[in-house]
Amino acid sequence: MGIQQLIRRSRAFKAFQGWSKNDVARAGVNFAALSLGMVIAYLMRFDWELDGRVWETLHGAMGIVVPIQWAFLILADFHRRSIRGVSRDDLWRLVRAVTLGSLAGFVVCQFAGVGVPRSVAVIDWLVSISILAGIRAAACEVHDILHRRQQSSASRCLLVGTCLSSEAIVRTVNGSPRSESRIIGVIAPADESQLVGRATVGVPVLGTTDDLERLVALHRVDEVMLVSGTLVGRQVRSIEQRCFASGCRVRIVPGIETLVSGGLHVQPRPLDIGDLLRREPVEIDLEGIGAWLSGETVLVTGAAGSIGAEICRQVARHAPARIVLVDRNENGLFWLEREMHRDFSGIECLPCIGDITDSTRMQAILLEQRPSIVFHAAAYKHVPLMEAHPGEAVKNIAIATAGLARAAAAAEVETFVMISTDKAVNPTSVMGACKRLAEMLVRAVAPESLTKFITVRFGNVLDSAGSVVPLFREQLLRGGPITVTHPDIERFFMTIPEASRLVLQAGLMGRGGEVFVLDMGEPVRIADLARDMIRLSNLVEGRDIEIQFSGLRPGEKLYEELFDEDVESLEATAHPKIVAARPEVADLDVPQVVDHLVGIVNSPAHVVREALAGLVPDYTPELAGAIAGRVGPRAPQPGQDRGTRGDTKAA
Repeated sequence: MGIQQLIRRSRAFKAFQGWSKNDVARAGVNFAALSLGMVIAYLMRFDWELDGRVWETLHGAMGIVVPIQWAFLILADFHRRSIRGVSRDDLWRLVRAVTLGSLAGFVVCQFAGVGVPRSVAVIDWLVSISILAGIRAAACEVHDILHRRQQSSASRCLLVGTCLSSEAIVRTVNGSPRSESRIIGVIAPADESQLVGRATVGVPVLGTTDDLERLVALHRVDEVMLVSGTLVGRQVRSIEQRCFASGCRVRIVPGIETLVSGGLHVQPRPLDIGDLLRREPVEIDLEGIGAWLSGETVLVTGAAGSIGAEICRQVARHAPARIVLVDRNENGLFWLEREMHRDFSGIECLPCIGDITDSTRMQAILLEQRPSIVFHAAAYKHVPLMEAHPGEAVKNIAIATAGLARAAAAAEVETFVMISTDKAVNPTSVMGACKRLAEMLVRAVAPESLTKFITVRFGNVLDSAGSVVPLFREQLLRGGPITVTHPDIERFFMTIPEASRLVLQAGLMGRGGEVFVLDMGEPVRIADLARDMIRLSNLVEGRDIEIQFSGLRPGEKLYEELFDEDVESLEATAHPKIVAARPEVADLDVPQVVDHLVGIVNSPAHVVREALAGLVPDYTPELAGAIAGRVGPRAPQPGQDRGTRGDTKAA
């Protein structure tokens, strides 16, 4: 490499080439500031009186020190830094460049015979840094004043949170000329009252969340911004309700992980229903799950569904050797395969079209692919439809699951995780009874094989396909009304990622035979969920949209339970938010039961229900409609007295 190429590649050469007009202007301002700093240093050192000899040394210092300081600023790219702001990186570059330039300049002066006093050198260093930083601070303040005038029509905002993201968010929202909002203050969490009175990028911390209503009224606030991920669901819900009552809206702002050094234009979004989850999201053992899944072949049934697809995504993050995607939904499988290849190009994803009710096809897939882990997420889930077609429910849920479990045992699968539902506890519906029977059949297969059979039971999944949230959203778009079956109906809720992570965690922890349940906190009233969605849509119940109560549907319960304490013993697990139940051993002859069910699936509905009642404890079809249709006492939770349940079912 020649000398010319070395010069062209050097940092110094790059610093002095390719200047824009703004770079030239900033460099000129820097040179003038350094010159002024040197003059002020001499005036301060000599009590504002300069004689002939001092003038000579001043001229010498101006000709040597100032150009050298200026050159060091150029090498530090300080001329390319915006003059309208001062970041910590800018200050560090400024101090380092001026320090090195001053040292080099005054050393050269000594060799050149220019006797510059050491006190002048120190004063010049301080004054030069102060002037250069002050120019930028003043320019930033002038810019902010002009920008605030332009934003006179912008909405007045409060930012809740004093996390690391706050400074970047304030700087970005208030500094963007396209922003339709202006943050006028920050609100600290209730336990950080010591921060009140401080400021973030010039925006004061006005108070804590306990003062929210007073601050909204005092400062005429139009909206409140929440930093994504900094508050748990119950805190978000409380703030949302208080803001709604005060007449201002709430929006979510991306956190620091989605910002690029404060330079990303923040687009606040409306509150999502998942933000209102009334508990902290459950975390899992990522390291353990990664070690378990890494290098394995994993098969997921119902892969194109909401839960199945998310399980595939979660599994792919832990570097399996291969993921086998099984579903009968051709279009859904097509799009899932494209997504997996796009987002996880290093993972082999094999789509397999197949219906879980086709036992021959399932056996062929398992024997051909030889997965070590199976996640069984395929099943019908709509309670009213299954009440109308009980034979199809038995075929798709109970018979198919038993066949898949036996095929997994024959293929020597190491771990089989079945996804069940809280509706399987004391079932009042065909769907719940079929799920309970499927759990029993899976456990009955276990003693005959080396496969670990594990069941995961959870409640409603927020925003999954066909769930209540998409239904309410569709009704909102049509202008209402929103239909809720009963004012007191309650359900446990979890998010799609939470449900999928629970499935993985259960597979890791399970030894075989357990039923795992997530601690989902307090159940949520569906009517309250509907009201939340109305508010999140900036609508008013009764004025813009109505809520209508349509009555409980066939097989539907007011309350769901997580365990059946009559037959299930509870155990703590290594995870503080996951509980395991060990049901009684299922004394079933699986081939005989399956053959019996196959013989009656196409029989009249009452025959199918009677067959289920003969196999599933606590399921009485002639009473199910009466139980579902009346307002009974709330179903007891684990650890509570169950005496009222028998009264309810006998009524």
